Amino acid sequence: MNNKIAVFRKEHFNAAHRLHSNKLSDEQNAVTFGKCNYSNYHGHNYDLTVRVIGEIDPITGYVIDTKILSQLIKDHVIEKFDHKNLNLDTKEFKNLNPTAENIAMVIYTILREQLDNRYELKIILYETERNYVEYPC
Repeated sequence: MNNKIAVFRKEHFNAAHRLHSNKLSDEQNAVTFGKCNYSNYHGHNYDLTVRVIGEIDPITGYVIDTKILSQLIKDHVIEKFDHKNLNLDTKEFKNLNPTAENIAMVIYTILREQLDNRYELKIILYETERNYVEYPC
């Protein structure tokens, strides 16, 4: 019998970005990314769900203390990205197109470094109410 259980923590941050690839011409960027390629950037209200899977600790009854998980997310993700222009204000996206897919992978990498390897980790990032990504899948 599998004794693993999933714990979810939902957080929120706001950020601006511009989708643009240096590997495409200006015309190709405009066609590929549409309004998301406007040179003055645009913003999103991102909803972030972090899923941690592990076994229940027999002493605490927790997989992971959600207060600790929340603080890790706030310290290492929210503080880094909230109310920032991802293209201009963060080192993670200086040379990486800040698509929802890439943002989710960056968040995963950041949090993976903070969590014990006994935990499985999954990131679900909503860019809009209708558009979201999941990593890994």
